[in-house]
Amino acid sequence: MLKMLTALLTILYTATAFAADAPRTEEQNTFYAVGLSVSKSLSVFSLTPAEFDLVLQGLKDGQSGKKSEIELSLYAPKIQELAKGRRKALGEKQVVAGKEFLEKAAKEPGAIKTASGMVYTQLVEGKGDSPKSSDVVKVNYRGTLIDGTEFDSSYKRGKPLEFKLDNVIKCWTEGVQKMKVGGTAKFVCPAQLAYGDNGAGERILPGATLLFEVELLEVKPATVAKPEVSAPAKPVEPTKK
Repeated sequence: MLKMLTALLTILYTATAFAADAPRTEEQNTFYAVGLSVSKSLSVFSLTPAEFDLVLQGLKDGQSGKKSEIELSLYAPKIQELAKGRRKALGEKQVVAGKEFLEKAAKEPGAIKTASGMVYTQLVEGKGDSPKSSDVVKVNYRGTLIDGTEFDSSYKRGKPLEFKLDNVIKCWTEGVQKMKVGGTAKFVCPAQLAYGDNGAGERILPGATLLFEVELLEVKPATVAKPEVSAPAKPVEPTKK
């Protein structure tokens, strides 16, 4: 984490030379894009303007060769602790917003709230039999946060995903079994059926409610099909001590 932030902030410092004016060349556009990327990487800290000024000051001192006011190696654990704490705080806000989103989604026309807590809405009716949890399915899908931010899409990759249905998040295992080939459905997945209190990656925070639009393309018995890849995989369980 510390090495990644140091590298990213070094790039950010290099890019500040272009900050005064709008990007003009492709190289300047690239530096500007680096700045946006770094901003996303720092988003977990939810920096206030004053905190961001301190981050920039540390960067400038490091780049200028000025003697550090602290022993950096002693602060590596503190950086990790800060990131973890800020991420947890953001996640707590997600829990409240997610509950409100689920309640609203359950009231939409055609929506069904299941006993597990997910909200299932059929958008296009398919034909034939529904898959079993032991089957391999091929789907196209799009995943978004409740604010509409897209975090994953097989459509954008231009390739459907094939996976064993009992090897994905619980919301998918339950939801896809309600579908038929050729059908499309919307899943609103509460955190306990998705990635729980751990979250996944930078975008999916702890406690996040997720929204998926899934198109079921094909069903294959697991005994004759070989999954190519796992779509929203089961969350990794924390190590018990």
